[in-house]
Amino acid sequence: MRATAKVLQSCRITFFTRKTCGLCTQARSVLSDVWDKRPFVFKEVDIVDPKSKAWRDLYDFDVPVIHITKSEMPEEDPKLSSQAVKLMHRFTVDQVQEKMDLVEKL
Repeated sequence: MRATAKVLQSCRITFFTRKTCGLCTQARSVLSDVWDKRPFVFKEVDIVDPKSKAWRDLYDFDVPVIHITKSEMPEEDPKLSSQAVKLMHRFTVDQVQEKMDLVEKL
């Protein structure tokens, strides 16, 4: 029996970044390593984009930030960001996977 794509991608990671961020480049590499072990739905938000002003107001000095949710959950809302399962600044493959485990159990 084969697992469905939905089961294989039970988490969504939203990556809050900016193009000129060195830590974001490192974080992107970590997320790529996680993807190789455990696929997930991916969304990237450039906080410099004018459409992302609410996220820039929250994370201007904190990128990179990732939110980890179940893939079927609605898109993140900046007003609810304090409730998000997240990692900020520097994180490892193991830390991301631990948060993914936590989200999958919710």
